[in-house]
Amino acid sequence: MKSKSLRNKSYKRSAKLNPADLHDNRMRPAAPSFSKYRMATLLISAAIFLYVLVLFSISSNMGSAVGMEPSIDRVYNVKVVNEFPHDPNAFTQGLLYAGNDTLFESTGLYGHSSVRRVAIGTGKVEDIHKMESSYFGEGLTLLGDRLFQVAWLTKTGFIYDRNNLNKINKFTNQMQDGWGLATDGKIIFGSDGTSTLYQIDPQTMKVVRKHTVKYKGDEVHNLNELEYVAGEVWANVWQTDCIARLSGKDGAVLGWIYLPNLREGLISSGNKNIDVLNGIAWDQKQNRIFLTGKLWPKLYEIKLQRLKRPFKGDIKKLCMPSPANFGRP
Repeated sequence: MKSKSLRNKSYKRSAKLNPADLHDNRMRPAAPSFSKYRMATLLISAAIFLYVLVLFSISSNMGSAVGMEPSIDRVYNVKVVNEFPHDPNAFTQGLLYAGNDTLFESTGLYGHSSVRRVAIGTGKVEDIHKMESSYFGEGLTLLGDRLFQVAWLTKTGFIYDRNNLNKINKFTNQMQDGWGLATDGKIIFGSDGTSTLYQIDPQTMKVVRKHTVKYKGDEVHNLNELEYVAGEVWANVWQTDCIARLSGKDGAVLGWIYLPNLREGLISSGNKNIDVLNGIAWDQKQNRIFLTGKLWPKLYEIKLQRLKRPFKGDIKKLCMPSPANFGRP
């Protein structure tokens, strides 16, 4: 805010001074000089600037998603808060929180694809819609009472009633392929296994905007399952132990989550047939994050934690594999 400047008003005085006037002027307190006003204004301005700077620092430290402030060079790992059973036969493609300690999950593989509602505490499948064997289920998101799902390699998508999982509509996917879906409650974000983050109008299912995701000048390929988390879009990067934190506005990389410990822990426990990390769900009300993977026997509730020491790995080697190609144009 601009402050009004003080004006130094000059007054013409008579060349001849009346002794009485001189006496009166000496008896009156001296008026503050312009320099004193200016000094006071400068001090106030400096105090305001420092106050704003402190507020900015505090707000930055408060963080964004799950209490951690993002940075393009900052890498996080996770602390496991809870472990829950998960169907080891579920080839998880899409995951989202449904309320009341339940999840909606989309699974893949031809002949085994489905949309299901799952109890978090037990891992029990409470309701399921089995897809036709010609479809390979992929990403899933929820907007209102409608579940949106895409299928792999077909440019086909489906809409289901969240209450009973009945299929109520079918749509054509305008992305190159169907991999991941998420929503902020207004638009749908989509991924197709490339480096593109799409924004889709949920009324028409047409792509209205798209951004190429890059990290330090290089494209981040193989964007897979998506989840909207506290203003960010989190994306599993296929065939890695990495989650990229992206801006929903322009797809900019805000940071990385590197978590090989989950997969390695399962393997060391004898789970040799598991596939890659895939599946992110956010409970907005309680600010809980859930993660799992394809054919994983466990679902994890996690919290982000900043590495105590600088990350020594090469993010580009660990989290940015060469682009996958499945015969897409």
